[in-house]
Amino acid sequence: VLHLNQTAAEYCYHLVKETPQKEAVRQIAKRYSISQQEVSADFEELKERINTLISTEDIDPVSYLGFERQDLYSGSLSAPYRLDSALTYRTAAGGESDAPAERVKHELNTAEWQTILDKTWQAGIPQVIFTGGEATLRDDLPALVAYAQQLGQVSGLLTDGLRLADKTYLNELLQKGLDHMMLVFDPANEALWTTLTDILDADIYLCVHVTVNSAEAADWRNLVQRLAQTGVYALSLSTVSPDYKNALLAASQAASEYGLKLIWDLPVPYSHLNPVALENRDDEEYFADGAGKTRLYVEPDGDVLPAQGMADQILGNLLNDPWELIWQKCPKA
Repeated sequence: VLHLNQTAAEYCYHLVKETPQKEAVRQIAKRYSISQQEVSADFEELKERINTLISTEDIDPVSYLGFERQDLYSGSLSAPYRLDSALTYRTAAGGESDAPAERVKHELNTAEWQTILDKTWQAGIPQVIFTGGEATLRDDLPALVAYAQQLGQVSGLLTDGLRLADKTYLNELLQKGLDHMMLVFDPANEALWTTLTDILDADIYLCVHVTVNSAEAADWRNLVQRLAQTGVYALSLSTVSPDYKNALLAASQAASEYGLKLIWDLPVPYSHLNPVALENRDDEEYFADGAGKTRLYVEPDGDVLPAQGMADQILGNLLNDPWELIWQKCPKA
């Protein structure tokens, strides 16, 4: 994440809009009453830094590019980076879930979720991730993706992938504007491997999540190898018990060896036993820093939690309560 000052933000605006550089330089020089030569030099330097970050693996932006480092989750924010939205706690027939369906009896309707998206967009939250339960069980998921797209929000989906076996439905989500997806993957379901290939062939960023549920390290290394050979490029890992820590870390090491990017901070249903957490502490109730600050979690009835699973810390109801009141209750340090 690059935190930009006003002029750098304006440079990047013109980069995104593909404004001809000569015209962008003219506008910026006029706005800030400085020479076009100075603007042009600054513009070129920023572009070079950004291109270097994009094209160079594991480069230290402090040592090599002169950026100032800001510690993760430090500093003040005007709004979270992400809203994790549980549309439902329902799951597929016969599916297992730790979702607290017995506690949340009411699901918001389409218009109510659109009101929440409106409220969070106006608050400055740039990204929404649709989760559950199983979000694809909501018939209005494509409509909500389209609404987020209309607002300008980045949208993601966390799913078991079962409904995505229908290519027509998968294509509908893509056409409505879905930007990225996390597939909670059951490697024992061979049909899901076909679905995985279909998603990888589509124009969408995909991260595959695997839950390590046995201590056999070799099995999980082999699974990561098969995923890599299938074309998977991003992987999320967690486990159901600290007893499987060694198997989890073996899978993590295999991901590194096969060139898979390890994603650890996207929402996965009630799994805070991920490689980063287990490498740093043994507390089973650990939740990654940033909960309630860089991200928030909304339950199917609109109640807001700092993160998934933290039901003892309801911050308010996003449908009924003012955003400012909810944000005031969030931790700021």
